[in-house]
Amino acid sequence: MNSAVDGCLRNPACVASMPGDEATIPWLSRALQTARTLVTLKEFLDEAEVRRIETILVECAKEADFLVNEREYGPGKYPDDAECDRLVRDKEGKEVKRAIELGNMKHELAFACVQRRLFTEFPDNVSVEPRYAPGPVSGQYVLTNRWTGSLRPDIVLHFARNPTKVQCVYDFKFPCTSASKSNPLGPDGSKARQQLLEYDGLGGNCPSGIVTPQLGISHE
Repeated sequence: MNSAVDGCLRNPACVASMPGDEATIPWLSRALQTARTLVTLKEFLDEAEVRRIETILVECAKEADFLVNEREYGPGKYPDDAECDRLVRDKEGKEVKRAIELGNMKHELAFACVQRRLFTEFPDNVSVEPRYAPGPVSGQYVLTNRWTGSLRPDIVLHFARNPTKVQCVYDFKFPCTSASKSNPLGPDGSKARQQLLEYDGLGGNCPSGIVTPQLGISHE
């Protein structure tokens, strides 16, 4: 998703907070507004809820990894290092490694899994691929459709119906080669580690992490 509007559409909490036909019924509108205010004042997800979400994220990563590998290579099979490094053409005709192509496929299924499971259980506190840019106040971030200088983590846990009040940030990673599976964060200074450091700048009260089918949640 490439805009703040699209990001909101992928977050049912945003849609839920939009005004509707009830505004024509004054007493119902006031009652709904009171209920919404109570929900909005809810604190961040508690530790048990965060652990529950992390469990689901890992299950979604494993499911996506399994389904794509089975579809592309057959039951019980997966790409070896040579296949991961093989060059292919993406949808735009750009030459990329097969690992990148497979990772994009797996991301798509993982997002669908998150929307199916987490949007049902935690509709107000989870957003998929929101894009953030520095706001007018130093150290604060706002939702944006700007690409340059912005951040777009895969999964954000946040204050009820307010994606700018970040609690935890996660990125799905689908390592392909043997080396990347055993060390998905890579060496110091790697792109994955740098991403987590940037995500930590969004705020929150837990360290940003990556989610892999092999190792689950990994932190910097």
